[in-house]
Amino acid sequence: MPTKPAPATDLVPDAAPDAAEKRSTVRALLRLWPYVRPVRARLGTAAVIAILASCVGLVIPLVLKWMVDGPVADGDPAGVWLGALYLLLLGLAEALLFGVRRWLVARPLAGVEAGMRADLYRRLQRLPVAFHDRWASGQLLSRGTTDLMLLRMFLAFPLTFLLVNGVTILVGVGIMLVQDWTLGLVILGPAIPVMITCGIFEKKYSAVARRAQDQVGDLTTVVEESVLGIRIVKGFGRHRSQARAFHELSHTLRGTELRKARLLAAIWAVIVTLPEVAIGAALVVGAVQVADGALSAGTLVAFLSTALALRWPVESIGFLLAMSQEAATATDRYFEVMDAEVEADPAAGGRAAGAMGVPPLERSRERGRVDDGGTSQAVRAPGEAPSSEQRPLPEVSANAGRPQGLRFEHVRFRYPDAAPDSTPLLTDVDLHIRPGESMALVGATGSGKTTLTALVPRLHEVTEGRITLDGEDITALSREELRSMVAVAFEEPTLFSATVGENVLMGAGEGADDEALDRALAVAQADFAHALPQGTGTQVGEQGLSLSGGQRQRLALARAVVGRPRFLVLDDPLSALDVHTEAAVEAALRQVLADTTALIVAHRPSTVLLADRVALLSEGRIAAVGTHHELLRTSPEYAHLMSGSDGHEGDEGPQEGDGR
Repeated sequence: MPTKPAPATDLVPDAAPDAAEKRSTVRALLRLWPYVRPVRARLGTAAVIAILASCVGLVIPLVLKWMVDGPVADGDPAGVWLGALYLLLLGLAEALLFGVRRWLVARPLAGVEAGMRADLYRRLQRLPVAFHDRWASGQLLSRGTTDLMLLRMFLAFPLTFLLVNGVTILVGVGIMLVQDWTLGLVILGPAIPVMITCGIFEKKYSAVARRAQDQVGDLTTVVEESVLGIRIVKGFGRHRSQARAFHELSHTLRGTELRKARLLAAIWAVIVTLPEVAIGAALVVGAVQVADGALSAGTLVAFLSTALALRWPVESIGFLLAMSQEAATATDRYFEVMDAEVEADPAAGGRAAGAMGVPPLERSRERGRVDDGGTSQAVRAPGEAPSSEQRPLPEVSANAGRPQGLRFEHVRFRYPDAAPDSTPLLTDVDLHIRPGESMALVGATGSGKTTLTALVPRLHEVTEGRITLDGEDITALSREELRSMVAVAFEEPTLFSATVGENVLMGAGEGADDEALDRALAVAQADFAHALPQGTGTQVGEQGLSLSGGQRQRLALARAVVGRPRFLVLDDPLSALDVHTEAAVEAALRQVLADTTALIVAHRPSTVLLADRVALLSEGRIAAVGTHHELLRTSPEYAHLMSGSDGHEGDEGPQEGDGR
């Protein structure tokens, strides 16, 4: 667990420090249009109503002019009361119109936010494992929460009022120029300095806003890791170092937020001070004109009232620009994930449900369910070259109708983010597991055993070569079809915040019943689930941490076998079990392995003896294949690995199950 926080750019892959300076705010915000388009009518209506409300407010100074030059000058009390009634009605109308605007935008924008969040979740499910290996979970979480909240706030207020305030300022300035053009020019004096200040502010605030939002993601990551790793933190007494890491990130974020506040204070000082000075100058000039008889008192009152009515639209420019910059940054961060290349699946035969640029509100009828990890073809922009993963379908073997088991043919693998000239982790793997046969995969730590098993369900894509199931290339199958044939269990089991039964039945198809659940629990020696407070309906808690490591591993094994898969891939599934439980699981598992084709990563002889044959993975290749005792006699490396796994077992290992 880190004791020193990483900078934001380390937790955001390919983050460019000067990205905020290079991108256009307007271009970034325009990417929201596909999501806003379904609700554009309501947003447009709300904007028109807001403009009407602002214009109603500008009528009030004209009523004041009529009152001062008319009833007040003539000493007509009835006229004064009539003018007061007009002012009251205008104020009520303005308030009512703004209320209607708020009502119009609340529901549709909540739907836009929900739709964007659902799209982000779907995209995360379809992105390859390599993407999730690179990205910090806190960064992804902040994009689905904080950033989308900023976007909803922008669509609800700044987007409308940048337009409304602009129209209000133009109309108000026009009214002032019509009343007295000399006073109007005095008021317009600060316009150029204000625009220059806004341009400088926009550039600086954009960079700081991006930094702050990335730092929020970093802080979220630290909090998440500290909570999930609380046993390690407490067990090693690292609470002070974790608190220090949190404090440093919090202090850094605080400094960035203060920098934002200073920038906002600076532009507000300019935007507020210059118009106030202009209004003061207009008051002096107007008073002189009234004294000389060149201007009526009512006109001066109306002029100054209009200028004061424009104070809010002008002063709000600062924070409206700030919110727009934060929204543009949030948009960039959101589409950093949405633009990531999803797992290509040519065999799926359809366009990706999460196609970019198609808002959720318009495609809800076409896509009524969440994608299950990438079962659709990746969508490409017009003219874009096909992905390197979208290779043509291979020819199916002529005898593909007969079961041929699991075969690796000249498989090479290099991680996507590895240098192109680096040595592949797997260089030339050739291995054939016959139908109904179980093969143990043995190798030194770091030899690529887990990676090799991850290639079968296409958690990673092979770099070269191919893998076939019963003679058919796995890339010719859709991921949905492939993963219905192949079940997996990993050494580090993952359980979800759900019941025991729900966790296990995730590995079964539709219509799985309690009988299948009980059978799988029996095979995995996980009958302890029935003794839990609510039996198999007991909630296991986040990541299953309320259970022991051995219990979690047995439930993961039960999940792998519950669907009676044709192919089974087990990555050292018994490593957390005690000797007696392991023996019981192995005895039950032999019955399952008799009916399936299995690849089992093993480190201990007891696990190796579950298999019919053993394959030794060394230096990226299959160095030897044979039974356990054959390899003990013929392969010094294998004998060394087995003796290292068990301090006293060597050539005279157990005979039970040898070769089955």
